[in-house]
Amino acid sequence: MLTHRKKRLSSFKLIVLGFAGVIVLGALILMLPFSSTAGVVTPFHEALFTSTSAVCVTGLVVQDTGSYWSAFGQAIILLLIQIGGLGVVTVAVFFAMLSGRKISLMQRSTMQDAISAPKVGGIVRLTRFIIRGTFLIELIGMIVMLPTFCRNFGIKGIWMAAFHSISAFCNAGFDILGTAKNKYPSLTGYIGDPTINIAIMLLIIVGGIGFLTWDDIYTNKWHFKKYHMQSKVILVTTAILIIAPAVFFFFCDFTGLPLSERILASLFQSVTPRTAGFNTVDLPAMSGSSKAIMILLMLIGGSPSSTAGGMKTTTLAVLILSAFSVCRKKDDTEVCGRRIDGSTVKNAAAVAVMYFLMFFIGGNVISMAEGLPLSTCLYETASAVGTVGLTLGITPKLGVLSQLILIVLMYLGRVGGLTLIYAAVPNKNQSGAKLPLEKITVG
Repeated sequence: MLTHRKKRLSSFKLIVLGFAGVIVLGALILMLPFSSTAGVVTPFHEALFTSTSAVCVTGLVVQDTGSYWSAFGQAIILLLIQIGGLGVVTVAVFFAMLSGRKISLMQRSTMQDAISAPKVGGIVRLTRFIIRGTFLIELIGMIVMLPTFCRNFGIKGIWMAAFHSISAFCNAGFDILGTAKNKYPSLTGYIGDPTINIAIMLLIIVGGIGFLTWDDIYTNKWHFKKYHMQSKVILVTTAILIIAPAVFFFFCDFTGLPLSERILASLFQSVTPRTAGFNTVDLPAMSGSSKAIMILLMLIGGSPSSTAGGMKTTTLAVLILSAFSVCRKKDDTEVCGRRIDGSTVKNAAAVAVMYFLMFFIGGNVISMAEGLPLSTCLYETASAVGTVGLTLGITPKLGVLSQLILIVLMYLGRVGGLTLIYAAVPNKNQSGAKLPLEKITVG
């Protein structure tokens, strides 16, 4: 019985507590005087907000990252982003492997839960693949952006390229381009730069499709028919969620931009709401319809076992497929002639309801506390619970209570809906999160 209790504590609860521990440690370090450029002690709630945003790879900030934090502070933020993007458990297993320690069955099981792997077998190989792939992709992104940043910032451009490559791949949305005179610029200065735009977009997409999808593509190359059903659903859903909003933004916004910049801006603003948090345009100036679409994209987020947050592309796909099956008067939810297990549909519905409730309740409380329009506050809470980082400019101005609400939303949004459910509610069949028929993971 004791063994069983330990196992339960070391899986979903370990993931939840692991993220919390890293957040608190990061906040304490960011409070230190040498973490800020002014050499002052940062208030705990501001340090906690920044640490939570970094570990939960969100990007919402209460202090401009480029001008407020020192080089040491920025390095700590980047380390927290990397840990949060890979996952606390993945990083812990990686260091255990480096030390030469044997990975126990319990650790393998925890790793399986952390990345939603279909089975325990091969989990060490998959961890090596994830770590190597992550560092390689981030290095390539850095090299691609290096000439542009070095041209603009000199030798400092090396740090700029490294920081923004890691931040983009981890879907964090942190930037260090701000100055004392120009705070919170994100990538607005590069709206017409194809190199930065394309590099950042590709890093976001690759980081957001999930480690298991990488493995599928690496194993089966371009043979799409050989991919697992989950990978097919992720890739198709991701493509639709990029192309459709981009077309809408192109025709409804950015009419004053040259054609090339208009195309880049439309694509970028379509990619970034899916939990990345960078922006190349003035977000408050976008139309109300476009903001509503961005809220929906922020809530959907990325894919399972990825660096992204949100309720996940597979959750959306399963719910839509379920609705189609009801309209066609079919008892089972199907995809490509294969049946999806009923428990997966229930999990998808539970996760969607959880995210919408957190988004809506949080937005209402902040609106009442701050006396701000509900639509503006809902944009911020969608950004927080989806771990996106996009803002209409109100987050740095919010009171402590509202900032604490966003901290809670970022944390809950990052650890995942099903992880929270299984950590809070004992379940004899916790493997129900994984589909026995098609192994589609939601939440």
